[in-house]
Amino acid sequence: MDEMLNEQTAEEIEDILDNEDAGLSEEELDEADAVSEYNDTASQFAELEDALQEANEKYVRLFAEYDNYRKRTAKEKTETFSNASASCIEKLLPVIDSYERSLEFECTDENFKNGMIMIFNQLKEFLNKMNVTEIEALGVEFNPNVHNAISQQADTDYASGYVCAVYQKGYKMGDKLIRPAMVAVAQ
Repeated sequence: MDEMLNEQTAEEIEDILDNEDAGLSEEELDEADAVSEYNDTASQFAELEDALQEANEKYVRLFAEYDNYRKRTAKEKTETFSNASASCIEKLLPVIDSYERSLEFECTDENFKNGMIMIFNQLKEFLNKMNVTEIEALGVEFNPNVHNAISQQADTDYASGYVCAVYQKGYKMGDKLIRPAMVAVAQ
């Protein structure tokens, strides 16, 4: 019997809630609708804010990844160009060495010798444009980072640990070593 009464009460409560005229005034119904509508709008607004924040975070991460990619590829391009230039210059250095040695010999034809000097000056100008500089060696303290000692000499006019003879000039391009100088060091 109690169960029937509870079922009947539950049905009545549902009927009352379903019925808009169930003892609530029109103002109270309008206010309830407004509160419900406000809650729905607020929840939609919160969902949109969350979606916007998530999209914004994705955008910031993507922009940072792209910026890192751009910097990395620019650095790689610069390094690749520098390495290719250094390799090319390194292959040209034996020719320059030979050319320089050939200019040390006597030549009876002055026109020929002047032409050879002009060509050698053009080669030196090209090296300057490529930012290739000769490593200072004779008379400076031995530096294993830029000098390659192939012998030691006693009884020289130089102090111990200083370069007393240069067998092959060394070159660097900017800060990058292309070829170390082959030298003799005083004992």
